[in-house]
Amino acid sequence: MNFWEWLSYFGIPTLIFGSMFAFVVAKMKKYKSEQDAIRNGIQALLRAEMIKSYNKYNELGYAPIYAKENFENIYKNYHSLGLNGVMDGMRKQFMELPTEQKGE
Repeated sequence: MNFWEWLSYFGIPTLIFGSMFAFVVAKMKKYKSEQDAIRNGIQALLRAEMIKSYNKYNELGYAPIYAKENFENIYKNYHSLGLNGVMDGMRKQFMELPTEQKGE
C-alpha cells in the first residue's frame, strides 16, 4: 500500500470526523453555557420573589396559608437549583409567621 492509499483510508476520514467532533463539542459547550445562564436567571427570579413575599408578610406580621403554600412551592423549585444559603433561614422565619393577623 502506498502513501496515497493510506491517506485515503485514514487521513481523509480522520479529518472529516475530527472536524465533526470538534463542531459537536463546541455546540455542547455553547448549550451548557446557555443552560447555566437560564438556570441562574430562573434562580434569581425565584429568589427575588421569595424576598418580596418575605418582606411583605413580615411587615404585616402574618402570612396567610395561601402565601405560605406559594412561598414553599417557590422555595422547593429554588432549592432544586442549588446554592440556597440565606434562603433556608428566610424560609424558616417565613413559615414561623402566624397565619392570621393578631387581634382578629
